[in-house]
Amino acid sequence: MSGNSFASISAVSYYLPSGSLTNEQLSKAFPEWSVDKIMQKVGISTRRIAAKDEFTSDLAVAAAQRLFEEYNLRGDDIDYLILCTQSPDYFLPTTACLVHDRLKLSSAAGAIDINQGCSGFIYGISLARGLIAAGDVKNVLFITAETYSRFLHPDDKGNRSIFGDAAAAVLVSADPAGGKIGRVILGTDGGGAKNLIVKNGAVRFPKTDVQTMREDEDGNLFNDNYLYMNGTEIFNFTLESVPALVKDTLERNLLHQEDIDLYIFHQANKFMLDYLRKKIRIPQENFFMSMEHSGNTVSSTIPIAMKRALLEGKIKKVTKVQVAGFGVGYSWGGTVLQF
Repeated sequence: MSGNSFASISAVSYYLPSGSLTNEQLSKAFPEWSVDKIMQKVGISTRRIAAKDEFTSDLAVAAAQRLFEEYNLRGDDIDYLILCTQSPDYFLPTTACLVHDRLKLSSAAGAIDINQGCSGFIYGISLARGLIAAGDVKNVLFITAETYSRFLHPDDKGNRSIFGDAAAAVLVSADPAGGKIGRVILGTDGGGAKNLIVKNGAVRFPKTDVQTMREDEDGNLFNDNYLYMNGTEIFNFTLESVPALVKDTLERNLLHQEDIDLYIFHQANKFMLDYLRKKIRIPQENFFMSMEHSGNTVSSTIPIAMKRALLEGKIKKVTKVQVAGFGVGYSWGGTVLQF
């Protein structure tokens, strides 16, 4: 199989679980937070929450099945499956193998997990693009899926107001139709790992029975069995890394800011995105936000927003879309999609 100089996102779908957590429910649990205050701060009214018997593989399969139905695809069309998750069903085997089996993909198709967070969509399409460019495959099914709600302590009002569960599926292919993936910029600073972490539960620090709670600088309660996020440090990292990422991505693709028709960033929260948009001087009409009814779904926010932009007619032929992901790790990545 000869290599290809391009790879395109030729299909995109997503799945949201039916469970939900509304601002009204949060305000009832935390009376000091009004419904209006939550909405103003994070820009989210409802987060979708996986059921107790619904796991990452279930969300991933549902998103892929929707993709197959919407675009008339079959399991035999897929040469490789990449699943991005930080909430796998098991330590081993990889969740991708479980999803591969349930989707009845060919035994000749590879299947692998990648552990990546808010930049995961960019990392995943970069890997898929590389496989296609090498000539090893023609069609990569790339799925992002998370059940972060299981990492959140019931008393952690800050993180519970932000994160939701979801999965998204895209087909990255050698077909020139769709959004051609441009040159990709990636970055890492592991020095920030401690600022967004689930410390206990893996090999270095097993989960404990101790339920002693600590309070962070914003008054949120947490312990090391659950997700901890240092909001101030994450905000500072974002303000430092994302403007440079946007600039470097444009330069790598030989473009200027005025060449971009639509910007789709990781949908972290409204306050952060508004601040970034103003700092980078992106016109509001060119900046797409879509998290109000799903929450911050980690690696799925960009493909979910992309699908909604397509449905709303924001993405048409001859549209350049700059996408940027950033967060846990620290890690970041960006590219330009040419539709």
